Amino acid sequence: MTDLKATLDRVLDGVVSGDPRVPGVVAMVTDRSRDIYSGAAGDRVLGGAPMTEDTVFAIFSTTKAIAATAALQCVEEGLLDLDAPARDYAPAIGALQVLDGFDAAGDPILRAPKSDITTRQLLTHTAGFGYDFFNENYRRMAQDHGQPSVVTCSRASIQTPLLFDPGTKWEYGSNIDWVGQVVEGIRGKRLGEVLRERVFDPLGMADIGFTRTPSMRERTAAIHARGADGGLTDMGFFLPDDPEIDCGGHGLYATVPEYMKFIRMWLNDGAGPQGRVLRPETVALAVTNKLEPHQKIGMLPGVIPALSNDAEFFPGLRKGWSYGFMTVEEDAPTGRPAGALGWAGLANLFYWIDRRNGVGGYWATQILPFGDPVSFTGYLDFESAVCRAMAGAAAA
Repeated sequence: MTDLKATLDRVLDGVVSGDPRVPGVVAMVTDRSRDIYSGAAGDRVLGGAPMTEDTVFAIFSTTKAIAATAALQCVEEGLLDLDAPARDYAPAIGALQVLDGFDAAGDPILRAPKSDITTRQLLTHTAGFGYDFFNENYRRMAQDHGQPSVVTCSRASIQTPLLFDPGTKWEYGSNIDWVGQVVEGIRGKRLGEVLRERVFDPLGMADIGFTRTPSMRERTAAIHARGADGGLTDMGFFLPDDPEIDCGGHGLYATVPEYMKFIRMWLNDGAGPQGRVLRPETVALAVTNKLEPHQKIGMLPGVIPALSNDAEFFPGLRKGWSYGFMTVEEDAPTGRPAGALGWAGLANLFYWIDRRNGVGGYWATQILPFGDPVSFTGYLDFESAVCRAMAGAAAA
């Protein structure tokens, strides 16, 4: 492991010292029992405090798997039927209509959906929701009709029209924010309270929440914008503390060591240090691809260039979606094996979970737009180095 540490340290040092560079990065690797690598390099904000292992990040869509876990717990307890109308648990979702384009005056054309949205569709991103930075019609709704961005964490930001009838295709979007609303409807509590009681405390996760403690605020990394010249600017932007709603799709703040505890739970079939979070049979069900042949995962088009580049994981590789994660359906170029899990967050945060080999990793930066060439390439180098080391150790 000494060689692996030196290799991974070089990857981190390379991304913060090159031109262009990232401001700072924290990256970690865990096996089933403990963290086997931890590294921090660069600055929390350019020219400011150094990046450290206990730095707090807005983790954006790496929140999703955590909210999905809370929904799976409801399924285990017989409180949630994945195929029942989601409006049975979150009534507001039943009022949403399908956007069928715009009329000659530029106004949205809306109609009733052909079927009810189910929580299964929400978990698999097949319910009909999108994001304005990946979908032109949502971008137009935001620009011309005042549809709020999801980063406002407002109720209005998720009460958006559907882009298609539920179940007819796959599109990445605000589905898991609605999963959070389903969980709240079942539990009768804010999602943050549910997660604290049922996920964070059993896993010993302290530095994580929809609202930062004063200590967390002091340790929060700045989000930087990458300019056309490759330069970086502190955006002065943060996800809101004390949000109107706890957004299960993107709203959490956390340190990387806390997220590693969550990854370990998935490597250990749902078990945590303070008790079981999910049953082994639930984990086995949750980690397999649930998409149907007509529900294809493709490129995420960056229709708001300040927020995202065009982005795709492993172009040409067959990919699926489980209850909370993207799955690779064949071996990936990094060495990630078929069946492994992973996803990302908008500010260029990335993780993978390889249950077959008992290893997972997380790479955290705070840069927009998504798909940043420096951070994303660094992450791929990081994952590849870990996978090579694991393969070498297995062969030895």
